[in-house]
Amino acid sequence: MTPANATGPATHPEQFPFAVGTYKLLAVTIGAVGLLGFCNNVVVVVMYYKFRRLRTPTNLLLVNISVSDLLVSVVGINFTFVSCIRRGWVWNWETCVWDGFSNSLFGIVSIMTLSALAYERYIRVVHAKVVDFPWAWRAIIHIWLYSIAWTGAPLLGWNRYTLEIHRLGCSLDWASKDPNDASFILFFLLGCFFVPVGIMAYCYGNILYTVRMLRSIQDLQTVQIIKILRYEKKVAAMFLLMISCFLVCWTPYAIVSMMVAFGRKSSITPTLAIIPSFFAKSSTAYNPIIYVFMSRKFRRCLLQLLCSRLVRLQRSIKERPLTGVDRPVRPIVVSHGRANRPKKRVTFSSSSIVFIIASNDTHPLDIHSACDNIPEVNVIQVRPL
Repeated sequence: MTPANATGPATHPEQFPFAVGTYKLLAVTIGAVGLLGFCNNVVVVVMYYKFRRLRTPTNLLLVNISVSDLLVSVVGINFTFVSCIRRGWVWNWETCVWDGFSNSLFGIVSIMTLSALAYERYIRVVHAKVVDFPWAWRAIIHIWLYSIAWTGAPLLGWNRYTLEIHRLGCSLDWASKDPNDASFILFFLLGCFFVPVGIMAYCYGNILYTVRMLRSIQDLQTVQIIKILRYEKKVAAMFLLMISCFLVCWTPYAIVSMMVAFGRKSSITPTLAIIPSFFAKSSTAYNPIIYVFMSRKFRRCLLQLLCSRLVRLQRSIKERPLTGVDRPVRPIVVSHGRANRPKKRVTFSSSSIVFIIASNDTHPLDIHSACDNIPEVNVIQVRPL
């Protein structure tokens, strides 16, 4: 690791750890991850705001993950993308500190929110308790405060943010052998990786055990119980897939960081360091894809959101008011019934078909006059689908 105060725009050609083509490939990769993560997470946030049926406490936690991933796409990837284009870190020390702080903060928010989702599934399935919005908001506030506490400690002197070995981004000083810095690395790994993973493993182990026990009790196999079990299993499977993907993306980075921290720094090359780093950043793009493929509500809302323009156009045509400036209504069919039966007239306007049933022919053939309280006139207006 290079000390943070050595970062800056000056990078000598002999210090380039990758070939020119490799830098271009890295720029395309991180740019695609950032763009995909930005678009996907913006769609999730918009859907939660637009569709009332998605506003549940559980989905609020999902939106918290999307917000943190969106901030990574906006804040955490841009510096790395420019560094890939310029073939090295071109920013100053303050930018390096901000890059390391922001990426660490949003990563901790994501993994702690996944732990909260696992606990929410646990108390719902195992203890048959349903969380409410105050619980979800308290959980989100505690998650952000917890994350800020861990990422703010290096700003106060307990470890530091420095340039990574590949010189394309900044993170904690994993290589420092100072007891103060090494103690932070140890507690950081425990509090921000191993403990959340342990919570998720415990919660989902109990969920799987409870579902299996409920299935084994024949007296509970009613239609309603079967539907509830299927729903809970599907939701739990979606969250389990999210957690699995998150761990697949972040575990290599954690392993490489521990190798650097605990004495294997000489075996970590820039190539071996950049792959887990980029793999971890790719976690910002896949969560919305999991929502769409595994949640029926999200799929339906996404289709409705994508087709909203057509829906608004159809709605404006259907609900256009019939004003006096419209073309006057003209009869196209007039029935000649018997003397004791009302006359029926079928008319049309610019946006609907109108059936006017009048007891005599003295009433004017006009929708507005028919809408007045005249007992002899009934109006049926049919709008197209």
